[in-house]
Amino acid sequence: MAKTGERYEHFNVAIYARSYEVREMANPGWLEARFDVMQRHVRVRKVYLETHRDTVMADRATIEGARRFFADRGIATAGGITYTLNERNRFQTYCYTRPESRAKVREIAEFTASLFDEFILDDFFFTNCKCPACIDAKGDRSWTDYRLGLMAEASQSLVVGPAKAVNPKVRVIIKYPNWYEHFPALGFNLELQPAIYDGLYTGTETRDPVVSMQHLQPYESYQIVRYLESLKPGANLGGWVDPFGSSTIDRYAEQLWLTVFAKAPEVTLFDFRSLEMPLHPSQRAPWQDERCAAPKVWGVGVDFDAMVEGYRREDGTFTADATFSLAAGHAFGIVDAVMGELGEPVGVASYRPYHATSGEDFLHNYLGMIGIPVALQATFPEGAGTVLLTEAAKADPDIVARISAHLLKGQKVVVTSGFYRALQGGEPGNTIEDIAELEVTGAKAVVSEFLMGWRTRVEASGPILLPHVRYMTNDAWEEISGLTNTTGHPLLVSAAYGPGVLYVLTIPDNLDDLYKLPEAVLARIREVVVADLPLYVDAPAQVSFFAYDNDTVTVESFLPEVADMALVAAKGVTEVRDVLTGDLLEGEPILDWRQQPTGAARYPTQVGPHMFRLFRFSR
Repeated sequence: MAKTGERYEHFNVAIYARSYEVREMANPGWLEARFDVMQRHVRVRKVYLETHRDTVMADRATIEGARRFFADRGIATAGGITYTLNERNRFQTYCYTRPESRAKVREIAEFTASLFDEFILDDFFFTNCKCPACIDAKGDRSWTDYRLGLMAEASQSLVVGPAKAVNPKVRVIIKYPNWYEHFPALGFNLELQPAIYDGLYTGTETRDPVVSMQHLQPYESYQIVRYLESLKPGANLGGWVDPFGSSTIDRYAEQLWLTVFAKAPEVTLFDFRSLEMPLHPSQRAPWQDERCAAPKVWGVGVDFDAMVEGYRREDGTFTADATFSLAAGHAFGIVDAVMGELGEPVGVASYRPYHATSGEDFLHNYLGMIGIPVALQATFPEGAGTVLLTEAAKADPDIVARISAHLLKGQKVVVTSGFYRALQGGEPGNTIEDIAELEVTGAKAVVSEFLMGWRTRVEASGPILLPHVRYMTNDAWEEISGLTNTTGHPLLVSAAYGPGVLYVLTIPDNLDDLYKLPEAVLARIREVVVADLPLYVDAPAQVSFFAYDNDTVTVESFLPEVADMALVAAKGVTEVRDVLTGDLLEGEPILDWRQQPTGAARYPTQVGPHMFRLFRFSR
């Protein structure tokens, strides 16, 4: 049970209240009855009170009364704005071209700044308007170019500038949503907006990857926090999660603790209304029975039965107090207990320029789901070791020169087949073929077996459609090959360039097919991509790995069954210990081709379904 004024040790929790619910707060009894249940379960430190959404506005007296209510309980308040005309009409936004619409946007910002010293823009501060005025103003430009400029201008002219004119102390925060690959087309300007705003916020909702419309992979709840942190270091103020589209409480909880694993300093629960939604027995995951009987070494996960203990009626249903706020509090208690063990996140440097779009949408998250800790950033990581580039990096016109310079330092660059295809055939002196003469052809192959080295053959869990990569024998080398009867189709190719090595990783046409790759193939890919880290994971797909700078790592499984895994430690690592149990893992020496110890070792263990484990290694 939370108590008034309590906070979590390693992060803060806020609740966002829409203007619809803020209006209801004019009735103190209505507010008290609902918030008392929420605060009983969650240690709330802040409430965002929205002034506008869908042209619905709360009046000044109601907002001021709500602020006093929360202040009396030691809870901070800030403002919120959602610039939608009709959210139910496919998120219809304001027009930022027509004068009357622009005047209303400015008026809302000024009103909010007159009430609060801080306010946040919910992630609808984009434009999808194609009214005649916008069409005329766009002219011959693309919608992307027009909107990028328009929304950067609107940020300063209509929101931040007017707000600070009313209240010079006000801090204005922009929240970015989870669909980062498509930001430029709707006007989210990651190059110019961060300098305009006092802070950023991150949408970390990934929901169910299958049945939700966006099909986002769970790893994004972690990865997008780190990416937005790179835009303005120290200014990414938190992550934002809603309970919608989470088929089980596990999926809801995972979004919360992945946000915290990424070191978001605050987590906002959207929204006041949804936290009242009742829990249902069907949200108990099907793997709960197996997990309840699990040895502790399997890790930590949601204990649904313990969570609802005391709230279950004789007929199996739950009392009115068993709401999503109960589930949020349960998840926060789990993750707060371990966060003191973890340092700052580290990973494999990957570059996504500010306005990049690609044909490999959200591939970074799929790679995170196969155990590669992707550290996505908005500028090229000059000082990194291995650099990982997906097709998004093609947006940088100097990318070939950057790759060449990095390889000439003796480093590795791993590029995807989509990236190589986009860069091949360019002008001599500025083409990827200047580094290695390969070709991503238009041919495709359906493969279900892979060859590694001369003899090792392994089976995939199903057929995989691969683009065919053509390479020059002895100028490049096939590290992993997909087999079809009497021929092969490269999955991983390497080519030397000066003292460095370029790798091309072939990405299946269906990104989901990465999860079908055999464990031995995944292990070889990680051996290349993650080798700069002193420890990495060897596990099936859909087991993610998070590394920190204080020699700790977290492994989280999104599989519905217990997964066999191992931690692979480089030479110099002397022991690996389970942080939560204190147990030492037993290592197995890794041998070279002569069967001689290399100094590296594998530490076999297991992780439970939808559970996480923490490890510390010594060296």
